[in-house]
Amino acid sequence: MTAVDWVVREVDVAGSPVTVRVSPPVAGAVPLVHVHGFAVSGRYLLPTAAALADRATAYVPDLPGHGASPGPRPPLSIPHLADALLGTLDTLGLDRVVLVGNSMGGPVSLEAAHLSPDRFVGVVVASPAGGAHNQPFARALVQLARDAVREDPRIARYQVPDYLHYGPVAALAAFRQLVRFPSLERLLRTPVPTLAVVGSRDPLMPPPYRVRELAALGPEHLSVVVVLGAPHAMNFSHPAELAHAVRSWLDGTAVGDVGPAARTRVVRTGVAPPVTPPAV
Repeated sequence: MTAVDWVVREVDVAGSPVTVRVSPPVAGAVPLVHVHGFAVSGRYLLPTAAALADRATAYVPDLPGHGASPGPRPPLSIPHLADALLGTLDTLGLDRVVLVGNSMGGPVSLEAAHLSPDRFVGVVVASPAGGAHNQPFARALVQLARDAVREDPRIARYQVPDYLHYGPVAALAAFRQLVRFPSLERLLRTPVPTLAVVGSRDPLMPPPYRVRELAALGPEHLSVVVVLGAPHAMNFSHPAELAHAVRSWLDGTAVGDVGPAARTRVVRTGVAPPVTPPAV
């Protein structure tokens, strides 16, 4: 993982403390806010956040009830978490950002964009689960179990303590919230430039051929990329590939076919977000 001197801040959001990790500032760049999945903290997002920290200032919050941020039980719904994310941006004084959400962080990011599209230059959703492919709930549990054996085993050092801290019953309820959420419908109606990144070995996402079919239904500002060999938590297992896709999308350049992009396949190229690369 790229070495980054993270600063840990605690901000007040609607009377509750929210922990946020912040990378060194990058002048002239739209900040990147990384949004974690269900029942875990933002710690497993740090490899991708660090890989992009030279491109823009990175913010990695623990949403209320997750990680180091206390919160209510049972877990907040995805719309409520989107409200909390917007409140966190307000407290941090961030007017215009790009969101990079993984797993549940994808639907939360999409919901926030629907609630307040003027706040977001763009949204990246990596493994945006939720919807018909994950239903009924028993099917989603099998998909989750299949994914567990495909993940980089080193992620356990972050996720196991986070899940135990969150609580098994609450984690199950949070997962149920995720799989019920109509992520595909939100994605196909996204009001801002959006990049969807799907792993080819993610059981919680449709297979690549189905992704291609669904991508054709999206708006002109939707781009879709498949990362070969990536499981659900690609922000941890495939940070170089994901960061390369995000960087290329932000810069409006081709993903290419060398280096990290050798394992990346473009499914749909949409209109890029209006982001100017920072001065060097």
